[in-house]
Amino acid sequence: MADPAERTPPRDWTQVEQRMWRAFRAGRTCDLRTGQADEDDSLAGPPWPATRTVRAQAIAELLLDPPPPVPGRVSALKLAGVRISGRLTLAGGTVTPYVQLDGCRFDEQVLMPECRAGSMRLVRCLIPRLEAARLQVTGDLHLPQCLVTGGIRMTDAQIGTDLLLNQLIVRSGTHSRAIAADGLVVGQDVDAEMIEVDGEFSLRSARIGGRLSLRGGRLRNPADRTALNAARIQIEHTLYLSAGRATTGGRVERRDFVCEGGLRLDDGRIGNAVIINQAHFRLTDDQQVSMRRLQTPELCFTPGRPPTGAVALTGAVIGKLADAPGGWPGAGRLHLSGFSYDRVVPREAFPLRARIAWLRAATPEYSPEPYERLATALRGGGEDAEAREVLLAKQRRRRETLPIAGRLWGWAQDVTVGYGYRPGRAAVWMAVLWALGALYFAAHHTPRPADSGYVPHWSPALYALDLLLPVIDLGQDNAWREVGVGQWVASALTLLGWMLATTAAAGASRLLRRGS
Repeated sequence: MADPAERTPPRDWTQVEQRMWRAFRAGRTCDLRTGQADEDDSLAGPPWPATRTVRAQAIAELLLDPPPPVPGRVSALKLAGVRISGRLTLAGGTVTPYVQLDGCRFDEQVLMPECRAGSMRLVRCLIPRLEAARLQVTGDLHLPQCLVTGGIRMTDAQIGTDLLLNQLIVRSGTHSRAIAADGLVVGQDVDAEMIEVDGEFSLRSARIGGRLSLRGGRLRNPADRTALNAARIQIEHTLYLSAGRATTGGRVERRDFVCEGGLRLDDGRIGNAVIINQAHFRLTDDQQVSMRRLQTPELCFTPGRPPTGAVALTGAVIGKLADAPGGWPGAGRLHLSGFSYDRVVPREAFPLRARIAWLRAATPEYSPEPYERLATALRGGGEDAEAREVLLAKQRRRRETLPIAGRLWGWAQDVTVGYGYRPGRAAVWMAVLWALGALYFAAHHTPRPADSGYVPHWSPALYALDLLLPVIDLGQDNAWREVGVGQWVASALTLLGWMLATTAAAGASRLLRRGS
């Protein structure tokens, strides 16, 4: 029997394939590039001749039944500038060698469902379609700068360490989704910076052990409901939907994150933060930036300009909310029902009046909960005065829903003591009424004594004060009997005193309840 180390390539293989076979055994790169940039461009160059072509079947035989390596070397499939004809089928197989393809072209789709492999690296390759459902990669899977014209399916795939998709371009072709990666499990990071996806990018129920970075990405699916569907996603670290940078040909390109179509993060669990910064959401009326029931310690929402559609944070639980006034949509397009957050840390100047307008935009129909939540967050940050202003705005919104009698009583409470949130007003009104009453009674004759028998010294100031104070008796009110206009003035002071005292007491009780 011949020594396995002396195995020769199959005789029916072409010279290019035999060259690939020898490079595989030695762990070297089979490089068929010409050195001419235009001719070697795998994505847009001219057709490649047979001298740069190997059969997909030959590659499959190398990977699934590899020959032994040259002594002292580690076998690996390393191809550069190679055209791969036919359909590469690795479905259900086990690929043990390392795979690296640089600037290669596939004539037909790559089939790797339920395949098991180590690390695989495909850089700037042209791929008609990648079928990799339930793929298991123990190391990294890299697809940077590749062009996939018919979509990628990685449903329930498992990547042991990193998934690198930087500058990947994916089109859906005839399929409903451009990238179908529901149930994807990645041990560490998913870097998809400057990615371009035409069609839906689906990551439902995916689990990522590190970060998910879509910095500078462009997701386009304007005709459907979602461009990025990441419902129930779990990310241990941070989700980045923000501006990104890439270096191409020595030139640095910077661009914002763009999403043409809905974004869905419903029921997501993000371990560190969701960063939405310098992002453009171009949505139709039935599309949303939906973050319903999202849970994360921090949400940074500073897209730079308001989304053209709605933003829904219904039921979301956030630790810190970092935002800016120019990033939120207008009235009827912001949904905050059940939205819970502990702190508010604006990234730009966010005046309190604009913050209250933000709440009003989120509640076309009055609801007290958003106002109370914001007041609690402001108070937690030591901004007690701002919290009282928010609660005052809540009472004013509530007054708009009341019948006419309730509105009048609410207006009286607002003017006098600011619904209890401005108690100093009661003292001011008391002082003004006291001064007016004292001046009136001092300018008129001394009233007749009452029939009580006790006649104190007449004091217009004490008399007016006794009329205003509803509980304290200074001995003046019941000792004198007013008639005519004086009687009406005395009655008015008594009624106004009771009103001020009642509203002040209501405000004090509200303050005590809030403090407890």
